[in-house]
Amino acid sequence: MDTTTPAAPAERDSRAYVAPLLSTLLTLPAAAVSLFFAGLSPMACDSCEGGASDSFDASFELAWPVFTGGLVLVLILLVACWALPWRRGQRARRVALALAAPGAVLLNVLVFSALVDWP
Repeated sequence: MDTTTPAAPAERDSRAYVAPLLSTLLTLPAAAVSLFFAGLSPMACDSCEGGASDSFDASFELAWPVFTGGLVLVLILLVACWALPWRRGQRARRVALALAAPGAVLLNVLVFSALVDWP
């Protein structure tokens, strides 16, 4: 006679929305501000002439797609942290993704700033 009971289904986490919500409230405004300033950055070299202007333009042409690709990665992280099953077993993954999203915004800004050859 088998006395083992089947494994109980994973319990629903009633606070599963907290980490994604806080991450969203922090990440989306930070991403919007970074997009605003990155979009204005070509104005930094309005008065540049010759080689400085060419160097800035060449570096910006590489940095802009990298920056927008980074913002897409941030959006994917946010969607992933909301899309995980709301079970207690997924709590650590959900929190990790929620922390990674604003960190990715910061990393994205740093990479963009490093790629652009500022005047």
